[in-house]
Amino acid sequence: MLTFLTLVMTTADLATLERKLRLEPTWQDMEGAERVFAGLVEGCISGERRSQQRVYELFYGKMMAVCLRYTKNHDQAKDILQDGFIKVFRSMEKFNRDGSFEGWIRRIMVNTAIDYFRRTKNSYLLLGEERSIEDFGDQDEEDVLEDVEQEEEADLKPADVINAMQKLTPAYRTVFNLYVFEEMTHKEIADSLGISIGTSKSNLAKAKQNLKKLLKKEHKLP
Repeated sequence: MLTFLTLVMTTADLATLERKLRLEPTWQDMEGAERVFAGLVEGCISGERRSQQRVYELFYGKMMAVCLRYTKNHDQAKDILQDGFIKVFRSMEKFNRDGSFEGWIRRIMVNTAIDYFRRTKNSYLLLGEERSIEDFGDQDEEDVLEDVEQEEEADLKPADVINAMQKLTPAYRTVFNLYVFEEMTHKEIADSLGISIGTSKSNLAKAKQNLKKLLKKEHKLP
């Protein structure tokens, strides 16, 4: 199987790079960044190893954070990240130069995460609950959104929220990410995942309810 390692670096190189980038900001000053990215894009299209490695270095941290939100552990996130970068380099010629390079890479990572769970044997998009879809109305969603706003006032770190998200079921975690972080509508989520709008709404409501319970339990919130 083709891996990102075979494209740009050895296993030892990757291990060293990952240790260096794990807590390192990827790109602080975005002024003029797209001009720099334009040169990297051309280099990647030409198959330049150095350009590929630079793209990986610049976006490893941010894209790992995205992948972690869609998975239950670091190993799964690394698998999605690697598959995502392979798609990025294979699709580089399709990048619209007028758009955001980072945004384009992020969309590929999100779609890779969705594809990852589509390939799993478990029916992760099923509710798995006794309560039916019809039991979740718009009021449920409004109530939970209010609860989440209240939780934001608590002294929680981003890592705390991500850790709690990783304990959600894949169904709840995926819909939560698409709705909250990717700002997709329920119709867009339904179309992307091949589910009904009602299922999307119900999974979001349960995701937020469970997330609130996890945060309260682990951090002794009121």
